[in-house]
Amino acid sequence: MRGEPSCPKCGGRVRAPGLFSDAWQCDVHGTVHPLQPVIPPSVEALEVVVHRTEVPVWMPWPLPVGWLFTGVASAGDDRSGGRATAVACTGPGPLGGMGELILVAEELGVGLGARYAGIDGPDPGPYMDVGKPPQAKVLAAGRPTPLWHVARTPDDRAVFAGEALGLWLWAVVWPEQSGLLMYDELVLADLRDAGAEVELVPCGALSPRLLEK
Repeated sequence: MRGEPSCPKCGGRVRAPGLFSDAWQCDVHGTVHPLQPVIPPSVEALEVVVHRTEVPVWMPWPLPVGWLFTGVASAGDDRSGGRATAVACTGPGPLGGMGELILVAEELGVGLGARYAGIDGPDPGPYMDVGKPPQAKVLAAGRPTPLWHVARTPDDRAVFAGEALGLWLWAVVWPEQSGLLMYDELVLADLRDAGAEVELVPCGALSPRLLEK
């Protein structure tokens, strides 16, 4: 596991602010909000992200039966705070086998959600047909939130996106058939508002999905 920040869009190396630039730089994507090193899932790791982020930290709450929290990532530095968060959960898929879900909240242009979705980013707009009814709905921070299917993603996953609290909300589900999970009107909590309940989150092993390039 790498111990240095990386590009949220491609996972490549980034240069820290210095004499010639006051922002983090990726050779491919230019100025970026650096993705901080992913550490094994724990309540403490979750609390670190929750306390420094400027965007929601979405998690299904309560978690579906048998599901565990399996990692958290955030993009941003100490100066700007977190500008994107990704929470991974793993558990029994609706059609059997294991399913994995990554929920991403991010500001426009960060590109972390598109990376997990497997599409050219940085944002889902070009891949969504919002002229049609939404394919899924969640309850995010108590508000009904429509999500549209994101097209042209790899066949091994189902991707949905929409807007919650004025920011992008992505839901990326593996395998593709586990996308049925999104039709059950999941209830998402912003863990910034969860208080002591965060300590009750059941933790599993780190999801390798969070480390994919």
